[in-house]
Amino acid sequence: MQARHDNGMGRLAIIGKHLRDGAAPVVDLVYPPRCPDCGDAIGEHGGLCQECWSGLAIPGDPSCSLCQRPFGEGASEQERICAPCLGKKPIHDGIAAGTLYTDVSRKLVLGFKHGRKIGLAPLLARLMAARVPPGSEGRLIVPVPLHRWRLWTRGFNQAALLGRELERAGRGTLMVDALERTRATPSLGGMGAKARAKVLGGAIKVRATMVAQLEGRDILLVDDVLTSGATSEACVRALKRAGAKSVVICCFSRVLDEALASAKQQKLSQ
Repeated sequence: MQARHDNGMGRLAIIGKHLRDGAAPVVDLVYPPRCPDCGDAIGEHGGLCQECWSGLAIPGDPSCSLCQRPFGEGASEQERICAPCLGKKPIHDGIAAGTLYTDVSRKLVLGFKHGRKIGLAPLLARLMAARVPPGSEGRLIVPVPLHRWRLWTRGFNQAALLGRELERAGRGTLMVDALERTRATPSLGGMGAKARAKVLGGAIKVRATMVAQLEGRDILLVDDVLTSGATSEACVRALKRAGAKSVVICCFSRVLDEALASAKQQKLSQ
């Protein structure tokens, strides 16, 4: 019975692909493909123009063995741990970032999250999936949660949409409601580490009904942007208290500390 069901689902997927492929020319005629970042014409939907692709910064090696922060040119092979991780060992088990935060990635994130361009999810998730090995057996994909008021206002959780695409890419099984944000929290921008920790203290928890399913599992914690890391750290702590074996943070764009410092300095000089 199960095999028959799986075969049926497979046939439906093939039929759906043929229908999408057949309709593509009509869709392109009515809605000509445009780069979602700059608006220039492109060959097909779901991509970027060449100039915008070149504006993305993809993390590479050599990088920190704990957080995958890329080292600058000239770094020796012995430099395996970055200065921030030496100062404070992270509680997570790695960071898989699709891109580093640049003007191009910023525009994509703003369009996706605040411009309601949810059709960008597959593009962003493809870049994320490229940084994550195929899902190990039992790996769970857990989105960073939104408070219910924020969810009702926005209409969607951008992290959950990215998580769904990562599941489709074979990077794990999505558990969309594993975490909950029990109270609304203000923007963390401009706050110091202690203030951020105080604001987030107890605000993110594992749902009681999900604890047993998380115990001993490898987790891929998903969000669109990783900035100070305060929110993701609160999520990691909650997941590990629930018994998670490991938690790797997966994001589309990662803001490095030096970029934050530069932005702060520019703001002060204005």
